[in-house]
Amino acid sequence: MIKNISVLGSTGSIGTQTLDVVDKLHLNVTALTANSNVKLMEEQIRKYKPQIAVLFDEEKAKELQLAVKDTNTKVLGGMDGLIAAATEKSCELVLNSVVGMVGLLPTIAAANAKKDIALANKETLVAGGHLVTDAVRDNNVRLLPVDSEHSAIFQCLQGMPQNKALKKLILTASGGPFFGRTRDDLKNVTVEQALNHPNWSMGAKITIDSASMMNKGLEIIEASRLFDVEGDRIDVVVHRESIIHSLVEYDDNSVIAQLGLPDMRIPIQYAVTYPDRYESPVGELKLADIAKMTFFEPDYKTFECLTACKKALDIGGTATAVVNGANEEANALFRQGKISFLEIGSLVTESLNAVKTINQKNVEDVLNADALAREFVRRTVNK
Repeated sequence: MIKNISVLGSTGSIGTQTLDVVDKLHLNVTALTANSNVKLMEEQIRKYKPQIAVLFDEEKAKELQLAVKDTNTKVLGGMDGLIAAATEKSCELVLNSVVGMVGLLPTIAAANAKKDIALANKETLVAGGHLVTDAVRDNNVRLLPVDSEHSAIFQCLQGMPQNKALKKLILTASGGPFFGRTRDDLKNVTVEQALNHPNWSMGAKITIDSASMMNKGLEIIEASRLFDVEGDRIDVVVHRESIIHSLVEYDDNSVIAQLGLPDMRIPIQYAVTYPDRYESPVGELKLADIAKMTFFEPDYKTFECLTACKKALDIGGTATAVVNGANEEANALFRQGKISFLEIGSLVTESLNAVKTINQKNVEDVLNADALAREFVRRTVNK
């Protein structure tokens, strides 16, 4: 098992749960990063004593420098700071749980620095695609999934036979707070309603993505790239109880599933300890207490983000960066009260049709597609 870990996004939902796992396993934290939370980052610095701490907001990083000047932790800011944390010399594993496209460059930098990567930042693979997987392969490092769905698939694939008789991947979706609603029902939903997830405790951006089912669309793209499986061999089933985290079907129609309580510390710990397993801080699953589990087809008509992501995966190139960038912008605008909930899906779909797609040759192509999508969304909203 690794001893030294860098946690990117340490003050967020995944980051704080990762530190629970770190405590349980008695690991050494070499670097911590966050966006702007000075108070919590100071607490984490004093507890974990990392070599490097980073706040992406450079003004907040200056505040943090003053707050912890009595410690030996080096405080940095901005993207350069994130990259420094991802490449810290003594680090063995980088757990990337930052939100959004900001996670792309640190992930590639970590791979190029020969660090294993535990990835909770799905936007990295969605937008970066082969640029990320090529860096991982070329540097002979491990890319370990942290998302509960991709971790479940990863665990189910451990029993894959030598002839790789894989038929399909089946991602489960909770359906979020708006399961069963029609488009008419969703015309006037509030941010507060969209943030009321029935099963999972997550950050605001990801919770809104779950409500719009954009999260599941991004996960389809991520699964395709993580496991080298075509999009038409990836299914989605709505499973309201969030006990089955995903499934794998083999050529003989045998289906293997991974089950557990809806607690992210299970997939986080498996990524950290892979291929071994240790006692978990999570409670034991008692199926008799669950009593029953239900399954439904997703509503692609109402939740058009899901359809847009599947289409972007089929198109390829920078199309996936376009839908990701458009969604990040639209998601933020909804949380700010500037657009309606249904406009998130409309803007993602329109951006895919409006922004030209090219074959991505380098990171600049990805960043440019992301910028064009965001600009399209802002321009459309401000008309």
